[in-house]
Amino acid sequence: MKKFNTQDHFLQRFRVLCLLLVMAAVAACSSVRFAYNQGDTLLYWWVDAYVDLDSEQGGMVKQDIDQLINWHRKTQLRDYGQLLAQAQAKLGNGNVSHADLRGLYKDVLARTEVLAFKALPELTDLALSVKPDQIANIEEKFRKNNETYRKKFIAIDTDKKQKQRYKKSMEQLNLWFGDFSREQEAILRKASDARPLNNQFWLEERIIRQKKIIAVLREIQQKKLGREATSALLNNLLKDIFGRFDSPERKPFFDTYIDASINLMLTAIKIATPAQKAHAQQRMQGWMEDFKVLAADRK
Repeated sequence: MKKFNTQDHFLQRFRVLCLLLVMAAVAACSSVRFAYNQGDTLLYWWVDAYVDLDSEQGGMVKQDIDQLINWHRKTQLRDYGQLLAQAQAKLGNGNVSHADLRGLYKDVLARTEVLAFKALPELTDLALSVKPDQIANIEEKFRKNNETYRKKFIAIDTDKKQKQRYKKSMEQLNLWFGDFSREQEAILRKASDARPLNNQFWLEERIIRQKKIIAVLREIQQKKLGREATSALLNNLLKDIFGRFDSPERKPFFDTYIDASINLMLTAIKIATPAQKAHAQQRMQGWMEDFKVLAADRK
Protein backbone atom coordinates (compact mmCIF):
# COMPACT_ATOMS: atom_id res chain seq x y z
CA MET A 1 0.00 0.00 0.00
CA LYS A 2 0.88 3.52 -0.52
CA LYS A 3 -2.31 4.52 1.13
CA PHE A 4 -0.28 7.03 2.94
CA ASN A 5 3.36 6.30 3.31
CA THR A 6 3.49 9.36 5.47
CA GLN A 7 6.89 10.91 5.12
CA ASP A 8 6.59 13.59 7.68
CA HIS A 9 7.27 17.14 6.63
CA PHE A 10 4.70 19.16 4.84
CA LEU A 11 4.95 20.98 8.13
CA GLN A 12 6.44 24.18 9.39
CA ARG A 13 8.81 25.07 6.58
CA PHE A 14 8.27 22.16 4.23
CA ARG A 15 11.83 22.32 3.09
CA VAL A 16 13.09 21.11 6.46
CA LEU A 17 12.15 17.64 5.34
CA CYS A 18 12.59 14.65 7.60
CA LEU A 19 16.29 14.22 8.15
CA LEU A 20 16.99 17.93 8.08
CA LEU A 21 15.89 18.12 11.68
CA VAL A 22 18.49 15.50 12.45
CA MET A 23 21.15 17.34 10.51
CA ALA A 24 20.28 20.56 12.31
CA ALA A 25 20.84 18.69 15.55
CA VAL A 26 24.14 17.43 14.19
CA ALA A 27 25.29 20.99 13.55
CA ALA A 28 24.89 21.76 17.24
CA CYS A 29 25.98 18.42 18.65
CA SER A 30 29.46 17.11 19.29
CA SER A 31 28.35 13.59 18.40
CA VAL A 32 26.83 13.05 14.98
CA ARG A 33 26.14 9.42 15.81
CA PHE A 34 24.13 10.27 18.91
CA ALA A 35 21.99 12.88 17.13
CA TYR A 36 21.49 10.75 14.04
CA ASN A 37 20.50 7.64 15.94
CA GLN A 38 17.87 9.60 17.84
CA GLY A 39 16.52 11.10 14.64
CA ASP A 40 13.55 8.81 14.11
CA THR A 41 12.13 9.56 17.56
CA LEU A 42 12.78 13.29 17.32
CA LEU A 43 11.19 13.50 13.89
CA TYR A 44 8.11 11.58 14.91
CA TRP A 45 7.54 13.79 17.97
CA TRP A 46 7.99 16.87 15.82
CA VAL A 47 5.46 15.74 13.21
CA ASP A 48 2.94 14.66 15.81
CA ALA A 49 3.21 18.02 17.57
CA TYR A 50 1.97 19.70 14.39
CA VAL A 51 -0.54 17.24 13.01
CA ASP A 52 -1.79 15.29 16.03
CA LEU A 53 -1.55 12.03 14.11
CA ASP A 54 -4.20 9.37 14.50
CA SER A 55 -3.14 5.77 15.25
CA GLU A 56 -3.06 4.66 11.63
CA GLN A 57 -1.09 7.69 10.51
CA GLY A 58 1.28 7.29 13.44
CA GLY A 59 2.28 3.79 12.42
CA MET A 60 2.85 4.78 8.83
CA VAL A 61 4.83 7.88 9.77
CA LYS A 62 7.18 5.80 11.89
CA GLN A 63 7.64 3.33 9.05
CA ASP A 64 8.37 6.01 6.48
CA ILE A 65 10.74 7.94 8.73
CA ASP A 66 12.67 4.72 9.25
CA GLN A 67 12.78 4.05 5.51
CA LEU A 68 13.96 7.56 4.72
CA ILE A 69 16.68 7.48 7.35
CA ASN A 70 17.89 4.14 6.00
CA TRP A 71 17.98 5.59 2.47
CA HIS A 72 19.83 8.64 3.74
CA ARG A 73 22.27 6.56 5.75
CA LYS A 74 23.12 4.31 2.78
CA THR A 75 23.23 6.89 -0.01
CA GLN A 76 24.04 10.32 1.43
CA LEU A 77 26.35 10.14 4.42
CA ARG A 78 29.55 9.26 2.56
CA ASP A 79 28.91 12.30 0.38
CA TYR A 80 28.56 14.45 3.51
CA GLY A 81 31.87 13.08 4.73
CA GLN A 82 33.53 14.00 1.44
CA LEU A 83 32.13 17.51 1.69
CA LEU A 84 33.58 17.84 5.18
CA ALA A 85 36.91 16.48 3.96
CA GLN A 86 37.10 19.21 1.33
CA ALA A 87 36.39 21.86 3.96
CA GLN A 88 38.96 20.30 6.27
CA ALA A 89 41.61 20.39 3.56
CA LYS A 90 40.90 24.05 2.80
CA LEU A 91 41.15 24.95 6.46
CA GLY A 92 44.37 22.98 6.78
CA ASN A 93 45.91 24.82 3.85
CA GLY A 94 44.95 28.14 5.39
CA ASN A 95 43.51 29.49 2.15
CA VAL A 96 39.76 29.42 2.69
CA SER A 97 38.13 32.07 0.52
CA HIS A 98 34.73 33.73 0.37
CA ALA A 99 34.07 31.79 -2.84
CA ASP A 100 34.90 28.52 -1.07
CA LEU A 101 32.33 29.14 1.66
CA ARG A 102 29.76 30.38 -0.85
CA GLY A 103 30.24 27.16 -2.75
CA LEU A 104 29.88 25.12 0.42
CA TYR A 105 26.61 26.89 1.21
CA LYS A 106 25.30 26.04 -2.27
CA ASP A 107 26.40 22.43 -1.87
CA VAL A 108 24.50 22.11 1.40
CA LEU A 109 21.41 23.72 -0.11
CA ALA A 110 21.56 21.32 -3.05
CA ARG A 111 21.63 18.37 -0.66
CA THR A 112 18.65 19.81 1.16
CA GLU A 113 16.73 19.81 -2.11
CA VAL A 114 17.67 16.19 -2.73
CA LEU A 115 16.09 15.26 0.60
CA ALA A 116 12.98 17.29 -0.04
CA PHE A 117 12.22 15.89 -3.47
CA LYS A 118 13.15 12.36 -2.39
CA ALA A 119 10.31 12.63 0.13
CA LEU A 120 7.77 13.91 -2.40
CA PRO A 121 5.90 10.59 -2.93
CA GLU A 122 5.45 10.12 0.80
CA LEU A 123 4.55 13.76 1.31
CA THR A 124 1.87 13.27 -1.32
CA ASP A 125 0.42 10.29 0.52
CA LEU A 126 0.45 12.13 3.83
CA ALA A 127 -1.19 15.22 2.34
CA LEU A 128 -3.94 13.02 0.92
CA SER A 129 -4.58 11.58 4.38
CA VAL A 130 -4.74 14.83 6.33
CA LYS A 131 -8.13 15.74 7.76
CA PRO A 132 -9.60 19.23 8.19
CA ASP A 133 -9.05 19.24 11.96
CA GLN A 134 -5.40 18.31 11.43
CA ILE A 135 -4.95 21.19 9.01
CA ALA A 136 -6.41 23.41 11.73
CA ASN A 137 -3.86 21.95 14.18
CA ILE A 138 -0.99 22.85 11.85
CA GLU A 139 -2.34 26.36 11.32
CA GLU A 140 -2.68 26.90 15.07
CA LYS A 141 0.85 25.63 15.65
CA PHE A 142 2.11 28.08 13.06
CA ARG A 143 0.22 30.90 14.77
CA LYS A 144 1.65 30.11 18.19
CA ASN A 145 5.17 29.80 16.85
CA ASN A 146 4.87 33.13 15.07
CA GLU A 147 3.62 34.81 18.22
CA THR A 148 6.57 33.41 20.14
CA TYR A 149 8.91 34.67 17.43
CA ARG A 150 7.39 38.16 17.64
CA LYS A 151 7.90 38.29 21.40
CA LYS A 152 11.44 36.92 21.35
CA PHE A 153 12.88 38.50 18.23
CA ILE A 154 10.80 41.50 17.20
CA ALA A 155 9.30 43.13 20.30
CA ILE A 156 12.76 43.97 21.65
CA ASP A 157 15.24 46.74 20.94
CA THR A 158 17.97 46.53 18.32
CA ASP A 159 20.78 45.92 20.79
CA LYS A 160 19.02 42.87 22.21
CA LYS A 161 18.39 41.56 18.72
CA GLN A 162 22.06 41.90 17.89
CA LYS A 163 23.07 40.20 21.14
CA GLN A 164 20.70 37.30 20.51
CA ARG A 165 22.05 36.74 17.03
CA TYR A 166 25.66 37.07 18.15
CA LYS A 167 25.11 34.57 20.98
CA LYS A 168 23.63 32.04 18.57
CA SER A 169 26.54 32.47 16.17
CA MET A 170 29.06 32.06 18.97
CA GLU A 171 27.47 28.79 20.02
CA GLN A 172 28.30 27.43 16.58
CA LEU A 173 31.75 29.00 16.37
CA ASN A 174 32.69 27.71 19.82
CA LEU A 175 31.61 24.24 18.76
CA TRP A 176 33.96 24.39 15.80
CA PHE A 177 36.93 26.28 17.23
CA GLY A 178 36.63 26.05 21.01
CA ASP A 179 36.60 29.10 23.24
CA PHE A 180 37.62 32.52 21.97
CA SER A 181 39.40 35.24 23.93
CA ARG A 182 37.67 38.50 24.80
CA GLU A 183 39.69 40.26 22.13
CA GLN A 184 38.60 37.72 19.53
CA GLU A 185 35.00 37.93 20.69
CA ALA A 186 35.02 41.70 20.21
CA ILE A 187 36.15 41.25 16.60
CA LEU A 188 33.52 38.59 15.99
CA ARG A 189 30.80 40.72 17.54
CA LYS A 190 31.61 43.48 15.08
CA ALA A 191 31.42 41.05 12.16
CA SER A 192 28.16 39.62 13.50
CA ASP A 193 26.57 43.06 13.83
CA ALA A 194 27.60 43.90 10.26
CA ARG A 195 25.04 41.43 8.96
CA PRO A 196 21.72 42.93 7.83
CA LEU A 197 19.26 42.87 10.73
CA ASN A 198 15.63 42.50 9.76
CA ASN A 199 13.74 40.02 11.90
CA GLN A 200 10.46 41.28 10.50
CA PHE A 201 11.58 40.15 7.04
CA TRP A 202 12.19 36.60 8.28
CA LEU A 203 8.84 36.51 10.07
CA GLU A 204 7.01 37.70 6.98
CA GLU A 205 8.75 35.02 4.92
CA ARG A 206 7.72 32.38 7.42
CA ILE A 207 4.11 33.52 7.31
CA ILE A 208 4.02 33.56 3.49
CA ARG A 209 5.45 30.05 3.41
CA GLN A 210 3.03 28.81 6.07
CA LYS A 211 0.02 30.27 4.27
CA LYS A 212 1.03 28.52 1.07
CA ILE A 213 1.36 25.20 2.89
CA ILE A 214 -2.07 25.58 4.48
CA ALA A 215 -3.62 26.67 1.17
CA VAL A 216 -2.20 23.62 -0.60
CA LEU A 217 -3.41 21.23 2.08
CA ARG A 218 -6.90 22.74 2.03
CA GLU A 219 -7.07 22.62 -1.76
CA ILE A 220 -6.13 18.94 -1.71
CA GLN A 221 -8.71 18.17 0.95
CA GLN A 222 -11.58 20.32 -0.32
CA LYS A 223 -11.22 19.41 -4.00
CA LYS A 224 -10.55 15.77 -3.15
CA LEU A 225 -7.60 15.77 -5.51
CA GLY A 226 -6.11 12.52 -6.75
CA ARG A 227 -2.56 11.43 -6.19
CA GLU A 228 -1.16 12.79 -9.43
CA ALA A 229 -2.67 16.25 -8.98
CA THR A 230 -1.59 16.34 -5.34
CA SER A 231 1.98 15.38 -6.22
CA ALA A 232 2.14 18.11 -8.86
CA LEU A 233 0.82 20.67 -6.40
CA LEU A 234 3.39 19.71 -3.76
CA ASN A 235 6.17 19.63 -6.31
CA ASN A 236 5.39 23.20 -7.29
CA LEU A 237 5.26 24.20 -3.64
CA LEU A 238 8.72 22.78 -3.02
CA LYS A 239 10.08 24.56 -6.09
CA ASP A 240 8.57 27.81 -4.87
CA ILE A 241 10.08 27.43 -1.41
CA PHE A 242 13.56 26.60 -2.67
CA GLY A 243 13.47 29.31 -5.32
CA ARG A 244 11.92 31.99 -3.18
CA PHE A 245 15.10 33.92 -2.45
CA ASP A 246 16.04 34.07 -6.11
CA SER A 247 13.08 36.35 -6.79
CA PRO A 248 14.06 39.94 -7.70
CA GLU A 249 12.41 41.48 -4.64
CA ARG A 250 14.17 39.15 -2.16
CA LYS A 251 17.50 38.27 -3.75
CA PRO A 252 19.35 41.53 -2.88
CA PHE A 253 18.63 41.23 0.86
CA PHE A 254 19.24 37.51 0.98
CA ASP A 255 22.51 37.68 -0.96
CA THR A 256 23.74 40.47 1.27
CA TYR A 257 22.86 38.47 4.36
CA ILE A 258 24.61 35.33 3.11
CA ASP A 259 27.72 37.28 2.12
CA ALA A 260 27.88 38.95 5.53
CA SER A 261 27.42 35.60 7.28
CA ILE A 262 30.27 34.17 5.22
CA ASN A 263 32.39 37.16 6.21
CA LEU A 264 31.70 36.32 9.86
CA MET A 265 33.00 32.79 9.35
CA LEU A 266 36.02 34.05 7.42
CA THR A 267 36.76 36.43 10.28
CA ALA A 268 36.67 33.55 12.75
CA ILE A 269 39.05 31.54 10.57
CA LYS A 270 41.39 34.50 10.13
CA ILE A 271 41.71 35.28 13.84
CA ALA A 272 41.74 31.68 15.04
CA THR A 273 44.92 30.56 16.77
CA PRO A 274 46.76 27.42 15.62
CA ALA A 275 45.21 25.59 18.58
CA GLN A 276 41.72 26.73 17.59
CA LYS A 277 42.25 25.65 14.00
CA ALA A 278 43.50 22.29 15.22
CA HIS A 279 40.32 22.02 17.32
CA ALA A 280 38.24 22.63 14.18
CA GLN A 281 40.25 20.03 12.26
CA GLN A 282 39.69 17.46 15.01
CA ARG A 283 36.00 18.29 15.20
CA MET A 284 35.58 17.77 11.45
CA GLN A 285 37.60 14.57 11.58
CA GLY A 286 35.33 13.23 14.31
CA TRP A 287 32.21 14.04 12.28
CA MET A 288 33.73 12.44 9.19
CA GLU A 289 34.42 9.27 11.13
CA ASP A 290 30.86 9.34 12.49
CA PHE A 291 29.46 9.64 8.96
CA LYS A 292 31.61 6.69 7.89
CA VAL A 293 30.41 4.50 10.75
CA LEU A 294 26.77 5.49 10.25
CA ALA A 295 26.93 4.84 6.51
CA ALA A 296 28.26 1.34 7.15
CA ASP A 297 25.58 0.55 9.73
CA ARG A 298 22.84 -1.57 8.15
CA LYS A 299 20.27 -1.07 10.90
